[in-house]
Amino acid sequence: MALHFSKQEFSNRKKNIIKSMKEENLDALLIFRQESMYWLTGYDTFGYVFFQTLILDQKGRMILLTRAPDLRQAQNTSNIKDIRIWVDKDNSNPTEDLKLILIELNLKDKKIGIEYEAYGMTGRNALRINNSLKNYCSIEDYSELITKHRVIKSQEEIVYVQKAAQLADEALDEAWKYTKAGASEAKILAEMQKVILEGGGDYPANEFIIGSGQNALLCRYQAEKRNLSNNDQLSIEWAGVFKHYHSAMFRTILTGKANPKHIKMHQACIDALSNCEKNLVPGKTAGAVFDIHAKTFDNLGYNKARMNACGYSLGSTFSPNWMDWPMLYTGNPYIIQPGNVFFMHMILMDSNNELAMNLGETYLVTENGNKRLGKQKLDLIII
Repeated sequence: MALHFSKQEFSNRKKNIIKSMKEENLDALLIFRQESMYWLTGYDTFGYVFFQTLILDQKGRMILLTRAPDLRQAQNTSNIKDIRIWVDKDNSNPTEDLKLILIELNLKDKKIGIEYEAYGMTGRNALRINNSLKNYCSIEDYSELITKHRVIKSQEEIVYVQKAAQLADEALDEAWKYTKAGASEAKILAEMQKVILEGGGDYPANEFIIGSGQNALLCRYQAEKRNLSNNDQLSIEWAGVFKHYHSAMFRTILTGKANPKHIKMHQACIDALSNCEKNLVPGKTAGAVFDIHAKTFDNLGYNKARMNACGYSLGSTFSPNWMDWPMLYTGNPYIIQPGNVFFMHMILMDSNNELAMNLGETYLVTENGNKRLGKQKLDLIII
């Protein structure tokens, strides 16, 4: 069994979730987020792309309902003892299998929470569940119940986050090494991913983002790969990943001669990141961090080039993306707490001049402030 946390850690997590369930008068919780299942039991799979749920009731009973390919996956990676299989067949409806389990647990007319905010919870699955449980029990959306516990990292988790940060730093060394005029974006990506996997890391929850030339202004991965020109800009966003825990970074690297506008944009990113660091402290809100980011860029004349969010929480996440709750945007009332891990990205996309500048780092919030997990310099690199 490949459990990545101690028995006591898993026990404490389960007790805390049941305590929250009781405070909300929830008799059971239907868990659909893979992140929740991994955090609560160690269960590690991408089988959540099909119908799959972990049932947890107030008495602490846990039952996993999944497909046959994930039976041994759950047995080998989790502490789940009771695993039920729904059968693939034409017109199968696993929500009926789910209802039979709820009947077995005597949950008729009880209050049940559901993690609707989950990538495996498709619209069709949600409709099927709602129809299946209609007039059987009371159901409500409790998508963030476990997430609000996951957002504060334990000491065992922080060890993994720090290892992920080390791998991210090593990947940046490879990016600097292979970035030069004539170099292929594909080669740079391959070397960055290679050093992470060889270092014991994992695949990221979403693709590394890479783009040069006009594509340096993109904030998402896309399939085109090109070779760098003599005077070019290369934007890369990546994450070191260890036991599914992410530590992300963002950089724009230049080749040839720097455009003076690039230099000014980089200094603006340094200023914004520094100001955000001062506000990423216990007691401040996530919204306050964004607001200082926006104020810094706006005062420097970059209102149209900046984004409407400047980061998000990181942790153990699964495809299709490594972004976790909560996000740093204006008005977000979440109170920052020790144990939070946030990726803060300073992004400037000047479409008129086709210039990009990005700077992103991951931070651990501590009792006295925060700690930048990456060890690399923040200088603008021109090769």
